[in-house]
Amino acid sequence: MASAVQKSALLLCGDYMEAYETIVPLYVLQSFGVSVHCVSPNRTAGDRCVMSAHDFLGLELYTELVVDQLTLNANFDDITPENYDVIIIPGGRFTELLSADEKCVDLVARFAESKKLIFTSCHSQVMLMAAGILAGGVKCTAFESIKPLIELSGGEWWQQPGIQSMFEITDCVKDGNFVSMVGWPTLGHGIKVLLESLGAKVSSLKKNQASVLFLIGDYVEDYGINVPFRALQALGCKVDAVTPNKKKGEVCATAVYDLEEGRQIPAEKRGHNFFVTASWDDICVDDYDCVVVPGGRSPELLVMNEKAVALVKKFAEKDKVFAAIGQGKLLLAATGVLKGKRCASGKGMKVMVKVAGGEAVMEKGCVTDGKLVTAASATDLPAFLSDLSTALGLTVMF
Repeated sequence: MASAVQKSALLLCGDYMEAYETIVPLYVLQSFGVSVHCVSPNRTAGDRCVMSAHDFLGLELYTELVVDQLTLNANFDDITPENYDVIIIPGGRFTELLSADEKCVDLVARFAESKKLIFTSCHSQVMLMAAGILAGGVKCTAFESIKPLIELSGGEWWQQPGIQSMFEITDCVKDGNFVSMVGWPTLGHGIKVLLESLGAKVSSLKKNQASVLFLIGDYVEDYGINVPFRALQALGCKVDAVTPNKKKGEVCATAVYDLEEGRQIPAEKRGHNFFVTASWDDICVDDYDCVVVPGGRSPELLVMNEKAVALVKKFAEKDKVFAAIGQGKLLLAATGVLKGKRCASGKGMKVMVKVAGGEAVMEKGCVTDGKLVTAASATDLPAFLSDLSTALGLTVMF
């Protein structure tokens, strides 16, 4: 999506940064033409940072799961704040280390002095404290364990009213050039505020709100559901995620795929839990413009379920938009949607696309053919988001 003004973001990284809070803003901004530089102190472009997933798995406190790695694309020592519109600092334990690094603290302070946007999440508000920029009553939110430190630093603690659990939180807070979130459950609204703060204008060819249904199951690919789901929320779409055998409020386990050194294929690791947002029996195809099937192993579960196959066929009969990421094409193949269509495909899906009557396109990460949008893998999500938004009649301009 071409924009009149080129925007640039700086993503401050480190080992054990929260994966969800890193990948969602990175891919969403890239999908709408924002240049994003990922840097970490004492590391250079090409180096990698380990990422972790933080989620509640039945214990009193969240569990940290090591998931995958992010490759840096710029050198920390080359960074000049004046070249960027925003600095994004995900949550995670790395901020404890960076808050004691004078170069990092000075970098954040320079963004504040220049009135540049600073976007923090969960625990990364500690960087604001270290830079001394909460003093004077800056309104701020974070994971609740950070509340005493925000108040001791001279900030004003903000919490969404009427909330019993952090998973009920939908809001974030903006005070001047500072945007803060409790954590990844609020990323839909957080990304909306981030885009608006960068001057994004969202327009639609449709008179009504675009609506999208995600078909998922246990071991759906973590980024494949979370990135487009939160991005479309941020663009003002009605978004639901359903699975045949679970009700609204129940969770599906997700998976992250990490290509470890020396391995032929990625290792599967447990990711975040994802809350189902609607019950299966409440779904009406006429209420949605598009169905999206993320990858992971959940398509294997869905293709064996007659209700899931029948639902996709109903979308086909209504001439709706279809989208699939990675292994998500398996469910579309079973319903005949891929026949005669060009599909973005990695090596693992090449045969499946071929036997379904489609053409596997190996040289492109994302392909649109009529009302079908496909991505080869989760790493192609920026292009996928851009194409899917276009298919839904949405435009994002800066």
